[in-house]
Amino acid sequence: MTENTFDLVVIGGGPGGYVAAIRASQLGMRTALVEASHLGGVCLNWGCIPTKALLRSAEVHRLVRHADRYGLKVSGLEVDFTKVIERSRAVSKQLSQGVKGLLRKNKVSIIDGWGKLAGKGRITVEVDGKVTQNLSAKHIVLATGARARVLPGLEPDGKVVWTYKEAMVPDAMPKSLLVVGSGAIGTEFASFYNDLGARVTLVEVVDRILPVEDEEISTMARKAFEAQGVKILTGATVTKLEKSKSNVKATIRASDGKEEQHVFDRAIMAVGIVANTDNIGLENTKVKLERGQIVTDEWLQTGESGIYAIGDVAGAPWLAHKASHEGVICVEKLAGVGDVHPLDKRNIPGCTYSHPQIASVGLTERAAKEAGYEVRVGRFPFIGNGKAIALGEPDGLVKTVFDARTGELLGAHMIGAEVTELVQGFGIARTLEATEAELMHTVFPHPTLSEMMHESVLDAYGRAIHY
Repeated sequence: MTENTFDLVVIGGGPGGYVAAIRASQLGMRTALVEASHLGGVCLNWGCIPTKALLRSAEVHRLVRHADRYGLKVSGLEVDFTKVIERSRAVSKQLSQGVKGLLRKNKVSIIDGWGKLAGKGRITVEVDGKVTQNLSAKHIVLATGARARVLPGLEPDGKVVWTYKEAMVPDAMPKSLLVVGSGAIGTEFASFYNDLGARVTLVEVVDRILPVEDEEISTMARKAFEAQGVKILTGATVTKLEKSKSNVKATIRASDGKEEQHVFDRAIMAVGIVANTDNIGLENTKVKLERGQIVTDEWLQTGESGIYAIGDVAGAPWLAHKASHEGVICVEKLAGVGDVHPLDKRNIPGCTYSHPQIASVGLTERAAKEAGYEVRVGRFPFIGNGKAIALGEPDGLVKTVFDARTGELLGAHMIGAEVTELVQGFGIARTLEATEAELMHTVFPHPTLSEMMHESVLDAYGRAIHY
């Protein structure tokens, strides 16, 4: 057993942890990263990246299936489901190795094992339940992430009832699929499996899908998914799952209290996540938990001096880019870097990579009104954009919400092709505190989908040109 002393030790190698470790090393700190499983965390290994690889396969399949719309003839299209999964895993593996290379390049010590707080400035590392190393550090960053939430009576078994992990590596394509939960994870899986031919039923307990999105966007998303064949049940609850070797029988209670039973080949539970705060030594510290998540100040400092928390373990929004940004802010602040700013969570974009894509940043129209703003709302539909029509993607909307008094961009909400690539433009505008004037005077290239962003701003002030 060895003992090492560092300036900073990060526990957890996900998108928050490894970014924090690299930035700390760049700032001259002797840094170690402790990771028990996979570098890159859930995002790179079982979340953001491999799901996007799966969705890309579904997109290509959809385009080829409708090749005649583009003047092309294709016959004999088949899905090699095993190859689809293999490609997704290969993409994940490649990037995981890339993270290891980045850490080594930046002289971060990578320590395999389970990191656990063991007193002031001390960490133990365990492998197979045995302590293999003792570490000491002036600063400790907790970046332990989160795991899938499990509801009593609806526990996944990894065979016929899946979490996101099993849903990414199935042994066969299910003919029928139940997805419980219509957040980004549930919606993406529903879209993927539907595109490849499964009969998908999506169940959401509240009255609309994608409940964190603007209501207008949620409504459009539902219409789009139903037009593609997805059956959507809102205001509904799955009360029971009866598992057999080959399928699962679900009891679903509608909003009126009526219950029905349906049999599916497989079910995916996508009902949220739980922060990984267990067995990391918090019980002997002043670190506080609220709703199961670590409480921090604006600089990611916990209640215990020298201990910080970033990413999913520190609360919503549970997004990789939020974790990475928190890692940088945390490390730069404790290193004394000038001009560090706390993270404004209202400026964090959210993206759902389904078909159609959904993206947003800032306040929804309802939230803006509830906050007391008098608003001006602009809209521009994809059908009015030349590039969208040329792409064969005429369905969608760009919506902007402004403070009618000051012209501040309060929020932007989009649905349609490639909106996850467009939303950063509005993110930059909010970070720069742009008003409608700056956005109106910005020249957007033609022909691009981005022109709809400009037109939506113009529409909010009665100046739209092309619709």
